Amino acid sequence: MIAIIPVAGVGTNLRPHTYTQPKSLIPIAGKPILGFIIDQLMEIGIKEFVFVIGYLGEKVKEYVEKDFPNINRKYVTQETREGLGHAIWLTKDSIKKKEEVIIVLGDTIIEVDLKEFAALETSALGIKKVNDPRKFGVAEFDTDGNITTVVEKPTIPKSNLALVGLYKIKEFDALIKAIEFNIKNNIRNKQNNEFTLTDGLQEMIKHGVKVQGFKVDNWYDCGQKEVLLQTNALLLRKKKKSALTKKNLENCIVREPVHIGKNAIIKNSIIGPNVTIGDHASVYDSVVRDSIIGSYTKLTDVVLFNSLIGSDSVIQGSTQSLNIGDNTELDLR
Repeated sequence: MIAIIPVAGVGTNLRPHTYTQPKSLIPIAGKPILGFIIDQLMEIGIKEFVFVIGYLGEKVKEYVEKDFPNINRKYVTQETREGLGHAIWLTKDSIKKKEEVIIVLGDTIIEVDLKEFAALETSALGIKKVNDPRKFGVAEFDTDGNITTVVEKPTIPKSNLALVGLYKIKEFDALIKAIEFNIKNNIRNKQNNEFTLTDGLQEMIKHGVKVQGFKVDNWYDCGQKEVLLQTNALLLRKKKKSALTKKNLENCIVREPVHIGKNAIIKNSIIGPNVTIGDHASVYDSVVRDSIIGSYTKLTDVVLFNSLIGSDSVIQGSTQSLNIGDNTELDLR
């Protein structure tokens, strides 16, 4: 089985952070989102990966090459933003015939038994009940529990079961043919004028491919600041306590769970709960909770809560909830 991870999105909802790095590389609980996804897939024995890169794609490539040098990896570039369906179609020459594929969106953290999901005998889509299905792709079922229809962001949903960005495709050739049919006939989604994966799946189902739903435990689409911070807190709670030393801390109170990166320096401060601090960051005379602080960032005399701070930033003085991108200097005194 081969994993396809699309990471070509621009991440407009996470600006200013995504001006300088792909959203899949934003760190949570001490590791980029993409790192958690690759680790999950490697745990069930997947060794071959295809990454669909685009915007800031070289940074994705650099990260994978450095942190996962032992996986078999290929990169496919989506030059123009034509949608997720188009992104998957571009991988057609990188997948062997009759190869089964698992697709995981590169900005999504999913709690699920991936081993059970991958072992299903038919194609399958990860699903979860949501309060407002109009924001998502939605699956409808027949009386036997098979998916009959998938619709992208329906105005009047007939189901509250949303697609979560996890797909097991047993008949990958059939999916490619379905997406190719949509591309050749310029069948685009009316809402975003793109070739969506949902429309490709629907065309595949229409031609008789059996697809079932697979309920996931939890699902976090890390495309917004609030969800990113929630996911950071969740993953920190699942980790072991930080290995903190006097070298890291001086006259500090730490309220777990926290992650403090390599060579970070924290003095005269209260840190936590639910805080990630990047490598080589420094925090002086400050209080930080429910926040993500980037690498090489310097905080002095601040109280921060529910904040997302990029790398190489300098912030001094005041109490705030902030959303600050990389390479920023902010004096609030």
